[in-house]
Amino acid sequence: MTYCLGIMLNDGLVFAADSRTNAGVDNISTYRKLHVFEEPGERLIVVLSAGNLATTQSVLSQLEEGIGGIEPVASQTLYTVSSMYGAAQLVGDALRNVTERHGTHVAAQDADVSATFLIGGQISGRRMRLFQVYSAGNFIEATEDTSFLQIGEAKYGKPILQRVVRPVMGLLDAAKCAIVSMDSTIRANISVALPLDILVYRKDSCRAATHQRIHDDDPYFTRVSNQWGEGLRKLYEELPNPAWGDEVDR
Repeated sequence: MTYCLGIMLNDGLVFAADSRTNAGVDNISTYRKLHVFEEPGERLIVVLSAGNLATTQSVLSQLEEGIGGIEPVASQTLYTVSSMYGAAQLVGDALRNVTERHGTHVAAQDADVSATFLIGGQISGRRMRLFQVYSAGNFIEATEDTSFLQIGEAKYGKPILQRVVRPVMGLLDAAKCAIVSMDSTIRANISVALPLDILVYRKDSCRAATHQRIHDDDPYFTRVSNQWGEGLRKLYEELPNPAWGDEVDR
């Protein structure tokens, strides 16, 4: 399993993903889950993947090499689609192609072929957008009311996002929040682990502002993880006891 996150802000986008692939406790590997399709100044499209590794790798190959079906040309890729909506459609089409081709054979082996994706970015002259593509190939879009999307092991890292993320927050604040969300998930679930990929995109630039890989010896990640844990413990100690506490102490 894995955990991937996309945050849409007024000023841009923040993406985060871990890199653990787990096919049982004796078969753990590291694979990049954050993939960048970029023509600086023209387009920046980021795809994050969770689920069956063979499915996600096949889908990503089609997104780069091309499939037909959504626009009047022989073969579309994420380098040729004309809008982010078309890019989300392309991901959905590629996912259906892969699952329809291999799903029956994989199911016969009692394996799960499903996968989900986040796709976000901007094409020059078009607006910035962020989508979540489900295993059936359909998708939803992030909005001002729901400004972050998650796939994979989402539940452990969601509380901080719900309490903190707002469209008006700065890009660095959102990146810090994403790192705390990833740290919370890593601590709670063995199927999510470092290294992490973090990408920050500034609106209308059509290029990555920064793309960082965070390893387990990263001093900033270690500092944030420790300080966040210590802060939570201190805050917990400062919380008042329940009003009926005197009954328990008698």
